[in-house]
Amino acid sequence: MKFEWKGVMPAITTKFTDDDTLDMKMFAKNINAQLDAGVHGIVLGGSLGEASTLTSDEKVELIKETARLVDKKIPVIMTVAEQATTVAVSEAQKAQESGADGLMVLPPMRYRSTDHETVEFFKEIAKSVDLPVMIYNNPVDYKIEVTGDMFEELLKLDNVQAVKESTRDVINIGRLQNRFGHRLKVLTGVDPLALESLLLGADGWVAGLVCAFPAETVAIYELAKAGYVKEATAIYRWFLPLLELDIVPQLVQNIKLAEVATGIGTENVRKPRMDLQGDERERVLKVIDDSLKTRPTLPDYKNLDPIRGTASA
Repeated sequence: MKFEWKGVMPAITTKFTDDDTLDMKMFAKNINAQLDAGVHGIVLGGSLGEASTLTSDEKVELIKETARLVDKKIPVIMTVAEQATTVAVSEAQKAQESGADGLMVLPPMRYRSTDHETVEFFKEIAKSVDLPVMIYNNPVDYKIEVTGDMFEELLKLDNVQAVKESTRDVINIGRLQNRFGHRLKVLTGVDPLALESLLLGADGWVAGLVCAFPAETVAIYELAKAGYVKEATAIYRWFLPLLELDIVPQLVQNIKLAEVATGIGTENVRKPRMDLQGDERERVLKVIDDSLKTRPTLPDYKNLDPIRGTASA
């Protein structure tokens, strides 16, 4: 599938049953809610998808089921997050064989690789497949930053096409776009900086709280890109307490609680993660409950006329 790296791409949570197996029924319910809201792609097996706890076979099952559900309407992107290069290459090839349309690739796990090692890691994975590749740049969590000079080398490969920009430095959006233009598509990966990033020119949003609130997330994107900044900002300010649930180590538990509240998920996580407890659980539930009480009525965001002088989505 030929597609553009733009729009809202949910980093989908992996649904589990009480018996710790894949809950494909609830998974399908959530994917269908994303499709109804108008998302532009689906990202599987990221940190929010509890990738480190999934078996290789489970990843293949998720790809195949997602491909079946979306039926080529939008792309399916699989995350590659491994330690050994050979394993990462194998998982990338399995993803392509299973029906993934693109890859999101993280730097080596558990080893703080040098710039040269990181570039070579990415290059070997990209060369092993025919799929378009998005590099995940998150030095806050993974302690490895993919710099402009590193992208200069990576972009010599035609299928390296995008970056999930999670440095939390919105200035970096402009730096990358000034240096590489349309050759490198930039998608923000930090929920509480999403609107700012989109207004500064980010092409898309790899989102987390979209798992529970798909329509609100897509509405913000479509409104912002069509030039309706005031309308986008109003929804975004309502959304912000929820979006901040995405930038803590327990983001998976937080977002799964939100999915329960909106009826498109379960709380089940896979160990070593465990359900939230005590005061923190009550705090997160209050954020969700307070937000639901004031949930905004959305405009017809799927049928906007772009404001003159504003680039359309």
